[in-house]
Amino acid sequence: MNAIPTEAGPELEAVRDMMRSCIQCGTCTASCPNAAAMDVSPRRLWRLLLTGHADEALASRSFWLCSSCYACTLRCPRGLPLTEAMAALKRLASRHDPAAAREGAAFYGTFMDNVRRNGRVQETDLMGRYFWAMKNPLLPLTFAPLGLRLLAKGKLHRPATEQRGRLGPMFATAAKDEGDRS
Repeated sequence: MNAIPTEAGPELEAVRDMMRSCIQCGTCTASCPNAAAMDVSPRRLWRLLLTGHADEALASRSFWLCSSCYACTLRCPRGLPLTEAMAALKRLASRHDPAAAREGAAFYGTFMDNVRRNGRVQETDLMGRYFWAMKNPLLPLTFAPLGLRLLAKGKLHRPATEQRGRLGPMFATAAKDEGDRS
């Protein structure tokens, strides 16, 4: 990742302020459905920011993998705005590293499309479509060890069809409401 210029200081300080009362309990990491794919756990990410290691935190891909599901925010015993902090890190990094922003946007778009189509996250479909969107034939190889571990533990399931299309009306209503506000 490109070095974050000094003018980003106030934005980083705002994220640090959000995290100042973090007690490092690890609930955020335990709650995160994407933590296994992250190179730095959410708990460690907050610790890096709080201890002045912002370069290391921003060099990780963890905040790009945040799907904004709010599980960490809802379960945080301190009530910290963790999802908001992840979004702030994405905004900050996207201004200074456009290539990483495209990768993060591809994951988010693929994730939301997966939920919209299936009514829930279908992990195998999500990752297959994400790899296709990234147009990098070697990318799946980096996730192969994780995939094999999940397969061995029986965590990869074939797609369930009973939920398909159920969230479509909700997404349509949200899109209409967003359009009305514009």
